[in-house]
Amino acid sequence: MCGIVGLFIKDKALEPELGKLLSGMLATMCDRGPDSAGFAVYGADETGLAKITVQSADPSAFEGLDAALGKALGTKVSLAAKDTHAVLRLDSALAGKARDFLREQYPQLRVMAAGERIEIYKEVGYPTDVASRFALSKMSGTHGIGHTRMATESAVTTMGAHPFSTGADQCLVHNGSLSNHNNLRRDLKREGMTFETDNDSEVAAAYLTAQMDKGLSLGDALEMSLGDLDGFYTFVVGTRDGFGVLRDPIACKPAVLAETDRYVAFGSEYRALAGLPGIDTAKVWEPEPATVYFWSR
Repeated sequence: MCGIVGLFIKDKALEPELGKLLSGMLATMCDRGPDSAGFAVYGADETGLAKITVQSADPSAFEGLDAALGKALGTKVSLAAKDTHAVLRLDSALAGKARDFLREQYPQLRVMAAGERIEIYKEVGYPTDVASRFALSKMSGTHGIGHTRMATESAVTTMGAHPFSTGADQCLVHNGSLSNHNNLRRDLKREGMTFETDNDSEVAAAYLTAQMDKGLSLGDALEMSLGDLDGFYTFVVGTRDGFGVLRDPIACKPAVLAETDRYVAFGSEYRALAGLPGIDTAKVWEPEPATVYFWSR
């Protein structure tokens, strides 16, 4: 049993409130997942810049990282640290080389996410504490996804927390379990995908990334997953421009959507949406089984 929340902003005037609203939604899901928590926030475009979110149990590892990376790539790199995470900003054309440098020279760091808009923060701990550590309530953006985890099939670790990001500006959160993730992981490794954990949710994220790398849209990749992923699941998937929702054909995991002219919101339960502005007049419904929903800018 895990908790998922998601918020897609339609009204630009509401973007500065994204973090505050998402933080409140996440807090309602603490009892569905007290082990660990995480969230992805999609901020405004920063023309020509890429963002790489890194994590270390020892934040002193961030000292001098921007200078070392900038010297290696011959470019300006900025670093903004938040507790155990830091966001590097650099020329988007050099993002691939930057990840190679980090992998070779800073193996103690873990890359949480990379892209032009995404930032991911996740840690072991009670969800409200995790949100507070990273000042989620002060963040702004166009959309965001949050997750509270109750581990059922893999260890409670920072890397095992959600969201999982396996492609640029992509992430996935998951409530449920996949029964064929080991076979899928072997197949995806043969296709060149890499994995940080033994978590089944990371396999789902990598599966979607692999399909989109082949040219499929997110919607088509989600449609394909209905035949290839075996188990019970509710997915919320973030992309650069929006987010998608999918439940398995049996749909035994709870889910609710709400839409107004200002936002689209997702929650594992309605209580996650109850504090949103205008929720009393929103269109509220339970997403259908085996049906792809997607909103984009």
